[in-house]
Parts: sequence; C-alpha cells; structure tokens
Amino acid sequence: MMIDDEELRDVFKVASEEHLQNLDDGLLHLENHPDDLAVLEALMREAHSLKGDANMLGVKDVGTLAHQIEHILTQLKQQENPASSLGNDPTDSPYERLAHAIAAIRKLVHEAVTGEPARVDTFSVLAELMGAPPAKREDNPTQEPEVNSIEVINTVKNNTFDKNQELKENATIQNPKSKIVRLSEAEVQNPKSPTNSYRIETIRVGTRHLDTLMTQAGELTVTKIRIAHRLGEIEAIANLWEEWNRDLFTNRFAFSREQQGDVAHQRLETFHHHSEKRLEQLGHLVKTLQSSLSEDTTRLEQLSSDLEEGIRTLRLLPFATIFNLFPRMVRDLAQQQGKLVELILEGKDTLADKRLLEEMKDPLMHILRNAIDHGIEPPQERERLGKPTTATIRLKAYQTPTNIVLEISDDGRGLDLDRIKQIAVKRGICGEEELAAMTPSQIQALIFAPGFSTAPLVTEISGRGVGLDVVQTNVEKLKGTIQVESFPGLGCTLRVNLSITLATAHVLIVQVNEMPYAIPVEFVQTACLIKSEEIFPLEGRDTIIRDSQPISIVQLADLLELPPMPSGLTQETALSCIILQVGQAQLGVVVDALVDEQDILIKPQSQLLKRVRNVSGATILGTGDVCMVLNPQDLVKSARSRSQSISSTQTRQLAPTKPTVLLVEDSIATRTQEKRILETAGYQVITAVDGLDGFNKLRSHAVDAVVSDVQMPNLDGFGLTAKIRQYQEYSELPIILVTSLASDEDKRRGAEAGANAYIIKGSFNQEALLSTLKRLV
Repeated sequence: MMIDDEELRDVFKVASEEHLQNLDDGLLHLENHPDDLAVLEALMREAHSLKGDANMLGVKDVGTLAHQIEHILTQLKQQENPASSLGNDPTDSPYERLAHAIAAIRKLVHEAVTGEPARVDTFSVLAELMGAPPAKREDNPTQEPEVNSIEVINTVKNNTFDKNQELKENATIQNPKSKIVRLSEAEVQNPKSPTNSYRIETIRVGTRHLDTLMTQAGELTVTKIRIAHRLGEIEAIANLWEEWNRDLFTNRFAFSREQQGDVAHQRLETFHHHSEKRLEQLGHLVKTLQSSLSEDTTRLEQLSSDLEEGIRTLRLLPFATIFNLFPRMVRDLAQQQGKLVELILEGKDTLADKRLLEEMKDPLMHILRNAIDHGIEPPQERERLGKPTTATIRLKAYQTPTNIVLEISDDGRGLDLDRIKQIAVKRGICGEEELAAMTPSQIQALIFAPGFSTAPLVTEISGRGVGLDVVQTNVEKLKGTIQVESFPGLGCTLRVNLSITLATAHVLIVQVNEMPYAIPVEFVQTACLIKSEEIFPLEGRDTIIRDSQPISIVQLADLLELPPMPSGLTQETALSCIILQVGQAQLGVVVDALVDEQDILIKPQSQLLKRVRNVSGATILGTGDVCMVLNPQDLVKSARSRSQSISSTQTRQLAPTKPTVLLVEDSIATRTQEKRILETAGYQVITAVDGLDGFNKLRSHAVDAVVSDVQMPNLDGFGLTAKIRQYQEYSELPIILVTSLASDEDKRRGAEAGANAYIIKGSFNQEALLSTLKRLV
C-alpha cells in the first residue's frame, strides 16, 4: 500500500532508512559481540520507533514485522547468555532471521513510498522470524489473506498485548514541515510540561534546490570576473583622461604666449577654461567610480567566495553515508565465496559533496566485490602461505588541501604482472615492444584498459580488472585519477584522488589557432619552453627529456584535429609546452601561447553532445568568449592512439564488419529473443537447437564467439564447452554460458569446462550479454 500524502512519504522514507540502517549495523555488531546489552537496547528502540512510524501512517506490514523484531530482541536481552542462542548453524541464528526480516521491510518501505509492488509474503517472513515453518494458506492461494498480524503473533507466542499501552507508547505529533517528534507518556498527559518545549532542530532541503544554488554561485564567480574586466576598462579611461588633460594644459600654455593681446585669444582662453572644468569633473567622476568599483569588486569577490563555500558546506555529507552500505555486502559475499574477510572502515567522518558520494558508490562496490572474488585467497591457501585465515580489506577516506583521497587495500595475492602482459598482448591493448619499455606501475595500470580481464570466468562477481575501465570512467567524470600499487603475495592498493570542488574548476587558458582552450590545473605538472633541437624521435613519437625521463610531445592542434594555420616559427623559436600528468602517464602538449589562469564554471555538454572526445565541457570567459574545457585523460589516449595509427594500418588487415556469434539454445522463445538482441547490436548470428547441433555448425563455420544454454538435449552446455576446448584451434574462442542454473557448483563446473563467462537468466538483461561479448570478442 502506498502512502497517500507526498510529504509524509518523504518523511517516512528518510526516517525508515535511518532506522533500518541502524538495525543492520547493530545486528552485524551483535553477531561478534552478542553480550553487548547497550546495543541490544538501542536496536529495540530503533525497532519500536519504526513500528510507531509505520502504524501511524497505515503501513501495517512494516509495523507488524518491526513489532516482531522488537519482540525477538527483547527475548535476546532477557536471556542470561545471548551467545547461546546462536547454536552451531550460523545460517539459522536469530540474527540471520532478523537480517532477512530487515531486507523484507526495506522492500515494503519502497512499496509504501513508490507504490511499486514489493512481492513480500509477510506471513512467511513472520513464520521465519518465529522459527516456525510458514502456515499453509487456504481458499484462493493468489489472494493475500487479511490477517491481523498482531493477533497472529499473540496467538503463537501466547503474549498479551495492551492496545492502550501501545497507543501511549506510540503517541506522536507530526509536523509535516519538519520531523516527527515523539512524546513520552508523561508529556502526553501533561502537554505543558517544561520538557515539552517545541524546537525545530533541523531543516531538510531538497538537493535539487542546493544544486540550483550551487550553479548560481558559479555564475556569480563568472560575473565577478566580468566586473574585473570592466574595472580594467575604467582604468584605461582614467589613463586616457590624464593624457588628454596633460596635453591640453601644455598646448594652452604654449598658445597663450604666442597669441597675447589677440581677441581670438580671449575666446580660446574661455573655451580652454570650460574644457578644463569639464575635464576636472570627468576626472573626479572617473576616479570616484574607479574607487567605488574597486571596493565593490573586492566585496563581491568575498561574498561570492563565502556563498559558494556555504552552499558547498550544505552539500557535504560524511563518507559513512555510503561506507555503511558495504559491511553487509562484504560479509554476505565472503560467506558465499567460502572466505573469511574483515572490512575495516576509516575516515567515515570525512566530508564530501553529495554528487561525489553518489558517483563513487558503485565503483567502490565493484572494487570491493572484485577484491573478495579475485584478490583474497581461500582460508586454506592463506594458512598454507603463513597468512591469517581472515583476510583484511581496508577502505579509507581522507582529505588533503586539494583532494579527497580514497584507498582500498587488501592483503590478498596481489596482481600478476606476467599475466597482465599476456592479457594485454592477447586483447591488443599494447604490443610486446611497448610492454618492454613500461615500468611495473605502468603495467599495473593496464588493468584499467577497456576489455581487460585476468579472470578465467566472468560471472556476476567478476575478477579484479573486469569493468575497472568503467570505474576509471566514473572517476574521470569527477575530475579525478586512480592509481594501483601491488606487491605479489602481499596485496593490492587502489588509490583514488578526487577533486574537492565539482561546480567550478581552476584552469589554465591556452591559445591554439587564435582560439582559447582551458585545461584543468590539477593535471598540469609544469609549463616550459622547448627548442626544436631538443626534440628527437623515439618509437615513432616526438620526444623530449625532462628530469632524465623521456616524455612524448604532440601539437594540441593535431590532437584536436584543427586545420593547419600559417606559422611564423623558425628553428630558433621556442615552443610553449605544457606537461600533463594523468596517473602514471605524462604527455607534452605544444600550444601557441599561455593566456591566463582562472576559476571557471564548467557548462556540461547537452544531450545531443553527451560525450565528445577530448572535451569535458565549455565555459564563458570574462571577455565573453566561449572556451572549450579539454579532458586531459582523453588527450593522453588520443596521443597514444595517434602514434600507433601508422604502424597499426601497416600490420593489420581490415576486420570483418560483423563478428559472427554461434547461438546454441533449445528454447525457441529464448533463442528468438537472444538472436534479435545480437543482430540489433551488429553481430551475425548462427543458431543451433542443442549442443550437438551447435558443435557441428561450429566445425563448418568460422565464428568469433559462442553463446550457449546449459540444459539442452543430446549435449548440454557443459559438455559442449568441454568438447570445444579439446581442439587447439578453439582454445581462445570466447564461450558464454547463459543459464538458469545459479549455484556455485554450476559456476565451478562452467569454469572447469572452459567457459569465459557465466550469465544467470534470472538476472539476464541485454546489457550484460552485450557488454560481456564486447569485452571478450
């Protein structure tokens, strides 16, 4: 049931999320410290508050489950030894049942807030909470029974329930403009009690309003720069007035000595006198305006800085906002993988912009999942290596004067450099000669290349490296960089550096072909002048030496594919060069001139130009000129691909316009759907009705990948995969299994048979299939 009032929906959404998060965190704590009565009592209060909110707003199922959670917590508190209730089976502990109930409540809250059906069987969840099998339903099984859940609980547990007392405990006053204020029984009976003074402690503001204010504060910064330009123009007028006044005085003095006694002299004297008075008045006005405008500009600069800082502070949230989502995920995933993992969170109080938290939640989750699946060894292997059987993953956030830094480190097996080199050559990311010239840190950074993966089997839990190009893309959107440090056998650390400010940027304005371009300063290592004799070729690229390190250089006009312009440069002319530093990569960019360094407001690209290579946005300078803001990461990639284009065209033949996929599926409906998806994505599809038919067609056709079901007649997907791998010519052929078999044993069988990816039909979507194919083919 959806709550009718929109404002009440918002209040309930925020309040219930807080209660559920506190319950989840507390249960995780009690699993390791079951005798902590203070936490138990805090959880009882959270459950009671959630029950009161839900009952007041008519969300009966949430109130019912919250009441039963409170009842179980009360029982745990009354036990002399709460740890004894855990038993030998951790999957049947009361904390596990409570966790399942909390997950069900989250779905019911989502239904109450959005109206989307939760598909939660409250009766079954109640039965599980009470440790009893679900009762059988009678009559129409498709109809949800109308059950007074409180009566059911009381019948099963033989508890008495004082409704009057419950009403007293849950007596509330709701102010839809602020928050729900709970009153004690004494305050209900005596509303004039001194403790009943009403105060609004906090005000909740929609984030969209803060976004608008932040944009306007950025516009104010641009206006401040424009006013500074106007001030410069007034100074030019003042200088012109001083020259005019000086020339007038000089000419008048010389003319008066030559024309003494003449009648015309008197008239000219009068004219000069009036002109002097007018010039004096003009000078006074200009100087007054100049002084006032200078003061106003200083004041405006201070106000705009304070306003921008104030709004930015309003948007700041602690990293605990997203960090609190990870302990449960790590615990469940480690348990699923049969591994022991302890997650240590540091810097939860570090503040960051809400957009930064939103954009970094999924990348951090992806990094943690990959660390558990591919980085952490099983307990037996760790014991054999002399490591603690419980692995440690440390997630740390801290702030420097210019950046927000996130570090994700583990004490697992680390990165295998030899394996990374093999995959890089196999995927065509770089050649063997290029690898030979790379440092270990540059080789490690290859895991962020699109399509890179060292995992033998791609599942919903991918190996480290799968999808890290997506992580890097999200980091680059936030004007950040990501670095990797790994020590074989000791562990791996990913370090993400993010910009503190997102709405405005400090940039270096350069000029190319008489047009201004902006480059974010945080990626500029230095600017220098180079002479033509300092440039020498190295591996097909123009190179210079700086700090004993070779750095490739390129004309910015060439990277941006601008038309050539006549140049007056000679052999003796020094070139303006900017050294960009993007992660471990360096690139020298030659420009026509360095113009200025200033703060700008980046205008995002429209939906028509959602992603333009080498460009991250645009801005309007104080002069009124439109200026493109360049993307340093793209510039480095463009320079790398440009240097390889000549050699690649000489060594590679044209690839087929349509890669061929063999689709093996016995269900005609599924086969038709998948065939349509693949053909729409640009693949040529050959279909087969079972494993044996698929193998025969594979022997008679050249294909680039195989997509197969598992449960099929004649020859199933596991057998087909194993049979294909028996032939040397198919050892590198990508094989993707799409099946409804979701157990760990089935995934293990797929990996042992030689499959490259395992996609569950229950969570199947075309993006998963197409992205996996793009990665493997």
